[in-house]
Amino acid sequence: PAPATRHTRHTHQPNNTVRDPPKGMNPNAGEWKPSAAAAEWTPGGFSAPAAPAAPAPPAAVQQESSAAGDVDESDPLWQLVLNKICGGDRDRASKLIANPDSLESYPEVVELLASGGGGDDAAMDDWEKDDEAGDATPPAAKPQEAADEDLADKVDAMKIDGEKPAAAAAPAPAAPAPSKKDEEMEVDAKEGDPREHLNLVFIGHVDAGKSTLSGNILYLTDNVDKRTIEKYEREAKELNRESWFLAFIMDTNEEERAKGKTVEVGRARFETEAHRYSILDAPGHKNYVPNMIMGASQADVGVLVISARKGEFESGFDKGGQTREHALLAKTLGVAYLIVVINKMDEPTVKWSKERFDECVGKLRPFLKGCGFKIKREVKFMPISGLTGANVKDEVSPGVCGWWRKCHESGENNTGKPTLMSLLDSLKLTGRDAAAPVRIPVLDRYTDRGTIAMGKVESGTIRPGTKVVMMPTRQKFKIDGVWNEETP
Repeated sequence: PAPATRHTRHTHQPNNTVRDPPKGMNPNAGEWKPSAAAAEWTPGGFSAPAAPAAPAPPAAVQQESSAAGDVDESDPLWQLVLNKICGGDRDRASKLIANPDSLESYPEVVELLASGGGGDDAAMDDWEKDDEAGDATPPAAKPQEAADEDLADKVDAMKIDGEKPAAAAAPAPAAPAPSKKDEEMEVDAKEGDPREHLNLVFIGHVDAGKSTLSGNILYLTDNVDKRTIEKYEREAKELNRESWFLAFIMDTNEEERAKGKTVEVGRARFETEAHRYSILDAPGHKNYVPNMIMGASQADVGVLVISARKGEFESGFDKGGQTREHALLAKTLGVAYLIVVINKMDEPTVKWSKERFDECVGKLRPFLKGCGFKIKREVKFMPISGLTGANVKDEVSPGVCGWWRKCHESGENNTGKPTLMSLLDSLKLTGRDAAAPVRIPVLDRYTDRGTIAMGKVESGTIRPGTKVVMMPTRQKFKIDGVWNEETP
């Protein structure tokens, strides 16, 4: 048979039932009460237990101690009350002193107060005497007070008043001298050549004779010795290009000499009695137009070289030729003057013909005017021979060209000078102001222990150490060095 099921009845005990305490608890512990001396709890903080407060003394003791502590033993009123009235009882004497109304019943006290021997009135008199003594100014302080009053009068006189005129303002204190760190450390510039410097760029179509003309200028101004010229003549003869020997002065690269084409901008310099010049021989081939732009951007005067030989002028000036492009770029890049030299006038197909010269000039005038040049003021025309040097430094012989002298004496073609060198010396550039703000267009840059920017000074004066601002980023930089060609 199945085992009998045992039923257990669960009964709820009333709330007043006393239970056994859990294990680990103190059965004799009393009821918890908050401490009045405990510090206020703050989140995250820790407070040390407060020291137990000392029990407050009884009120009678506090009053007695305070009264006894405030009594002046040398006061006549205190001595009278303590000794004669209270018989040496300090507690009673303190209570009487604390209640001035009760003292009026004692004739001794009334008599003492009437004679001024003590009490509050006497103390008050003493305080007034002390105040008067403190207000008295010692003799040593009088000059200082007089000075302060004078300074106050001056300050009042400086204030703006609508009824009286304003007094003259005191001179402002001198500004502190700038520190050496803030001073702009500039190097004293060496006194240079007083002659004006001009950059000449020779531009034009390929094979127009730019390098030959540049080399002949250097030879005629004694910048190339005769032995070097003889060496170049032998090298040109070996290449079956005998007329290229003057171009070898500017084209120093073997590739340029072999092809007879200028690739990079050649640089050279020469001097006259009036000016100092830097020659920039720009390439004429259309593949090297960026190099030409680099040279033209540095130039003050452009020399547009035109070949008068039959067929060469037409190929350079017609569509696709570099004569048009170079002239337009020169104006865009800010060339102040453009000298148009009709080269190769000694060619057998030309023979210094005035008709050929006028034909070339007649086609160039309207085109240059359309580029933006002012023909009468900015453009000059001149016939030359870059190979023989005619009209470069010395005027062409009247027996060879009889019409040129009459032409330049009458001022035709916007020039009254017979040669290219004399024409260059007569040019006057405007806008160069040494006292104007510094303006340096950045022409090139390269990296060498930092970024080195190169430019041409258009206005102002710079020297090593001068601080400049680069636009448009407005970054500040310092001029590291100034070179004239390759001379610091």
